[in-house]
Amino acid sequence: MNPYSLFASLLVLLAIVFLFGLTPETITTDILKIISPKQTLRSRVKTIQGKIKSKKLSLELRQIQDALIATGKGNQFASVCTVSLSLFIFGVLFAIIISNWFLIPILGITFAMIPFFYTKSSLSYYEKHIQEEMETALSIVTTSYVRSDDIMSAIGENICYIKPPICEIFKSFLGEATVISSDTKNALLNLRGKIDNQIFHEWCDTLIASQDDRTLKTTLFPIVNKLTDVRIVNNELKTMLTEPRKEYFMMVALVVGNIPLLYMLNKDWFSSLMNTLPGKLVLAITGMIILVTTVLMMKYTKPIEYKR
Repeated sequence: MNPYSLFASLLVLLAIVFLFGLTPETITTDILKIISPKQTLRSRVKTIQGKIKSKKLSLELRQIQDALIATGKGNQFASVCTVSLSLFIFGVLFAIIISNWFLIPILGITFAMIPFFYTKSSLSYYEKHIQEEMETALSIVTTSYVRSDDIMSAIGENICYIKPPICEIFKSFLGEATVISSDTKNALLNLRGKIDNQIFHEWCDTLIASQDDRTLKTTLFPIVNKLTDVRIVNNELKTMLTEPRKEYFMMVALVVGNIPLLYMLNKDWFSSLMNTLPGKLVLAITGMIILVTTVLMMKYTKPIEYKR
């Protein structure tokens, strides 16, 4: 593809954007509809019952969107989707420019995933902050509850020591339990759904059960200690996994960097790699291996989560 054809393609894309009035919000909505189509009532029931599993890609996008909303950056999700789509188009055009049709899906997917990987890595600091604040909040509330035998007073007397965003969650619980309804069990059940964490769910379930059997309140301490155990293990794993991740990225940089290096060392070899069918297949296979191993590396080096 010559530069004039590339310039013409970009103009056509801009014309489509202006013609259909595409905005980051409409692009995001369309992407979510394609990845996660609207479910029927029957499919929703089966999903809740566990008969139908949610698509992992759709679930990941929803988690990123929910995390951005929780941090007060919900409007950035549309920008992330728009940048991802733009990078996807850039990757496809780059593969066309170098006349390697095998690289079109690989480069498109790779470039499209970059904004989501970056956003998710940025949100990991927020999730770590949530875990630390939740550990502190549950510890002081549990101590007060075991002493006073009243969950409302236990949260009320410690609400000033709990930091956001956990503070807002407990404030909403107090407001619901004192102003809206006096049903403490129902308020605790609603509190349970505010945080997607298995240990927090177990803590809330034990609190609900202890409203009928007060002897169960002493079992709250071992549950809170699980948060400490998970934090300690994650800190140890972070130290252990930092070096392998660095080595992996160095290996990827060496593999990709060998391509321009080959141009400087031997132009005939570079021409064979870029212009012949076997060379194009080698590049496509290498790109696929890098893409798959990157996804697996991110999966197996992420912080562990407690699951019942």
